Amino acid sequence: MLQDHITLKDRYKDFIRKVSETEIVYSLKNDKGYAISYSNDFEHEDGKPVQIICFWSDSARAESCVDKEWNRYEATPAPLNEFLENWCLGMNSDGLLVGINFDRNLFGYEAEPLELALEIIEELKKNKKSLTLKKFDDLEDMESQIKAVLKD
Repeated sequence: MLQDHITLKDRYKDFIRKVSETEIVYSLKNDKGYAISYSNDFEHEDGKPVQIICFWSDSARAESCVDKEWNRYEATPAPLNEFLENWCLGMNSDGLLVGINFDRNLFGYEAEPLELALEIIEELKKNKKSLTLKKFDDLEDMESQIKAVLKD
């Protein structure tokens, strides 16, 4: 079990590194929407599992999950700035989690959207990269506003 947790955490760190480098995030999408799963670890107050929208750091990893209930989905790229501003903020507002680099068995890391956004921002800053944002002045502005939300 500890090995599984280490594997998931490594995939999570790998996701942050890769998407910060390529500035692209992948999801699985079909004509009805995006690939979702349900948390194994978190549930709502009513006892129902929290919904997860899954994302991958590369198309090959995403495509490896086009199987079983996701057999009609396609790997779809999204720019990292759009992922941070629209997906992470929106998923947080909707009470959803981010599924990171899930495998064919739907086994992957479950992340809080704002925590993930902060870790990606930190990685971008560490590598002296910036993104063009529409809703924030820059990465520092986004980071400070997310931290303010998390404090409340």
